[in-house]
Amino acid sequence: MTCPPLPRNEDLAELPEFLSFCGEIGVDAFIISDLGVLSMAKRYAPQVDRHISTQMGIVNFEAAKACYELGASRIVLAREVTLQEIGEMREKIPADLELEAFVHGAMCVSFSGRCLLSNYMTGRDANRGQCAQPCRWEYFLTEKERPDRHFTIVQEEKGAYIFNSNDLCMIEHIPELLAAGITSLKIEGRAKSAYYVASVTSAYRQAIDFFAKHPEEPLPPEILEETEKISHREYSHGFYFGGEPGQTPDRSQYTRKYELAAVCEGRQGEYLKLRERNRFFRGETVDILQPGKPAFTAELTEIFNEDWEPIDSAPHAEMIVYWKTDAEIAEGAFLRIKREQQCG
Repeated sequence: MTCPPLPRNEDLAELPEFLSFCGEIGVDAFIISDLGVLSMAKRYAPQVDRHISTQMGIVNFEAAKACYELGASRIVLAREVTLQEIGEMREKIPADLELEAFVHGAMCVSFSGRCLLSNYMTGRDANRGQCAQPCRWEYFLTEKERPDRHFTIVQEEKGAYIFNSNDLCMIEHIPELLAAGITSLKIEGRAKSAYYVASVTSAYRQAIDFFAKHPEEPLPPEILEETEKISHREYSHGFYFGGEPGQTPDRSQYTRKYELAAVCEGRQGEYLKLRERNRFFRGETVDILQPGKPAFTAELTEIFNEDWEPIDSAPHAEMIVYWKTDAEIAEGAFLRIKREQQCG
């Protein structure tokens, strides 16, 4: 449970009841980025673990030990630390203090997500969970006496996306992360779809299981390919190997090699009930993602509308489609179709 990142005085009156309620309903842990909230969580819900948010910006072992002494059981590290720094930290902090690190997702252009750009431009505070991501917008220069004229920041007709950080992807380097002392791998999912979270989590689950048995071998292509089946910007290794994520200043588009076609809503006899998400056609091959099983493909040989009439396509959002198949597909499974494209 994420606690208010930066509570103001007026927020504090509601916190005791909120924290106590979370403890009563069985919340596993609080993610906290404020020292006052850390103290209050210990006071009003002592049975709930306390994790330090990445927004507290922990980058050294003394800060980690200080949080531990104040009652924290886990540190979600700042994204700006290297693997070497994590290893040094692990050696100098209590053995039962867990370290968590981001391994996949969007990278914030500001240190540990401490950004005021969204608040300044839209009134939505990134430090209170409401970031509008203006770092992804297109920017121009203006001159004081000619505010109606826009000048490009680069020598092109378009403007520049100068804050547009590349995405993080560490799926091929899980052994190095674990060797450095990471306890938990964190996947960025704020403002992401259920499909995005399911696909990436499935990929990392498979990768962890593979490396547990084959730590010296390269990741199989079919597992790595899962990270290409969701929308993403250019991938990087973040700060882990001593560099930084880099930016893609000439565009804000992301790549999508697969499109979510439908979600399975269960079986009715020899038919699967599908709810359409994006247009698909009879005869197309779908890639199926479902819990606990490797992805596999099947052909949409026979599809029908709600009136059980044969159809050649499913063109309408949220329409119900019946697919005649004996494929074993669970309720909630995602059906994807390979259609590489650039999206804004």
